[in-house]
Amino acid sequence: MKRVVAIIRPEKLNDVKAALEEKGFFAMTVHEVKGRGAQRGICLQYRGKQIKVDMIPKVEIEMIIGDGDVQTVIDTIKLNARTGKFGDGKIFVSPVEMVVGIRTDDEIIS
Repeated sequence: MKRVVAIIRPEKLNDVKAALEEKGFFAMTVHEVKGRGAQRGICLQYRGKQIKVDMIPKVEIEMIIGDGDVQTVIDTIKLNARTGKFGDGKIFVSPVEMVVGIRTDDEIIS
């Protein structure tokens, strides 16, 4: 099993979620986060003054999926989250050793 974490633009969440559901991936956790990448923030105009915004709002999608589904999930997220501009986000994949169901007490060992 793998843990896939995607950090994307908030306005792309519905597109990504719908595309993942269409492919059969329903289980996910979504967090509102703030962060910055190599661009180190953006400058905005407010009442005639430039304001540096150094932490930009993003959405983090977290999923636990089977090893064979990783590339499908990555491709789906990339296709539906991409705008072609700085700040489109990143996808991180890491191994999962075990999943334990709280209600059922089921244990899945990877």
